[in-house]
Amino acid sequence: MIKLLSAIVLLLVVEVNLSFAGKNVVCYYGTWANYRTGAGKFTVENIDPALCTHLIYSFFGLNADGTVAILDAWLDLPDNYGLNAIGRLNKLKTLNPSLKTLAAIGGWNWGSAKFSTVAKSATLRRKFASEARAFCQKYGFDGIDIDWEYPAQRDGDVSVDKANFVLMLKDLNTELKKYGLLLTVAVGAAEGSASISYDIPQISNNVDFINLMEYDFHMASDEITGNNAPLYAGSADVTTIQKQLNVLSSVQYWLSKGAPASKLNLGMPLYGRTFTLASASNNGVGAPVTGAGVPGPYTQEPGYVGYNEICERKLTGTWTEVFDNVQMVPYTYSGNQWVGFDNVKSITEKCNFIKTNGLAGGMFWSIETDDFLGKCGPKFGLISTLKSCLGTSTGSGSSGTTTTSTTTTTKPVTIPPSTTTKATSSGGFTCTSTGYFRDPVDCSKFYYCQGTYRNDFVCPAGLYFVPAAVACDWPQNVKCP
Repeated sequence: MIKLLSAIVLLLVVEVNLSFAGKNVVCYYGTWANYRTGAGKFTVENIDPALCTHLIYSFFGLNADGTVAILDAWLDLPDNYGLNAIGRLNKLKTLNPSLKTLAAIGGWNWGSAKFSTVAKSATLRRKFASEARAFCQKYGFDGIDIDWEYPAQRDGDVSVDKANFVLMLKDLNTELKKYGLLLTVAVGAAEGSASISYDIPQISNNVDFINLMEYDFHMASDEITGNNAPLYAGSADVTTIQKQLNVLSSVQYWLSKGAPASKLNLGMPLYGRTFTLASASNNGVGAPVTGAGVPGPYTQEPGYVGYNEICERKLTGTWTEVFDNVQMVPYTYSGNQWVGFDNVKSITEKCNFIKTNGLAGGMFWSIETDDFLGKCGPKFGLISTLKSCLGTSTGSGSSGTTTTSTTTTTKPVTIPPSTTTKATSSGGFTCTSTGYFRDPVDCSKFYYCQGTYRNDFVCPAGLYFVPAAVACDWPQNVKCP
């Protein structure tokens, strides 16, 4: 075991670079996808550990007494035969030591009131900071992502939340930085919301980066169709508010108010917003609607459909896809159903926007609704598009750790995307139970089995898999057939 731990430590000091040319690829993980059925079910083992620079486990709550709330103990923890999703997620770092994991606290459903209560009290703010730090240390997270939706809005306190949010972040940042932990925030991007909720210069000073939620600009409540996450304003956007509901306008606003480009991650949706058309023959942007679109088979939410569901619909039905060359995003329609979403082309346009404007990188909400099974193309087609566009070829570079003697240099750590196949389809290995298993012939290969389905992985070059530790180790430390 000592040799194994030493080998893992050595992995941390070799010269590697999985930083995607210095740009972030941040992936939120909506853990409730564990409960979806069929091809929509998504667990930790569906995650390719080399796909994202940061994985954000969503969500935990903030109690009014400043403590962090576990919201699904059976899913999150190992106690009482639980699924231990937290532990399984953080174990991905043994396969990719460059990966950072964060715990997201808040979210839309958690609301604003408890955040507001804690932020008002210096005592509760300090307690929350201590609790958040201890939470990371207990469960193995590399930091905290605060997702207060939204300060001074909903059931928050409009008179003090904006200032108190800064105080909360200052206390969190001070405590987390003592232990080398990250602090990030997810924020409403559009000027109309951001101007109410955020002291942008002060927030920027107290976080490692800011995840701009650049989506939900148009929904069925608008009573007309509209693109979910347009890059630019459309020709029909004539009012001041309408002209603000796009990526360009909101990023310009954050930059103009003092946010450093180097701390802004551009949020992109791995889902579409759906509408039911009033008339099937009137199907462009701005067409009247009667309400939200029908739910997808996996996400089961009116007005919302995962990208994986969109691509499956196009495989099995008659859908017309149009690319809006003004707003630089696609929409698709069939009968009275209309969906505004993102595809490979629009993600590429947004990647170019990130590079042109010197932003920190991109963020996705959320990994479990990409085409993770590869039904319509490569697995995780949209995330992979951004990763490739940002320059994700693995090269050499310092991990930031130095030694006083010699520096060990190896080939870059590369973990190919996992491939999920029927267990009997290839490779000669058949899954018969759930868990991690090493290939009986090639010790560098290993599998995670879910029933009769198999997820395939490969250790970094030159290493062998150790099933008992769920880690890759040097060959001299591994008994290999």
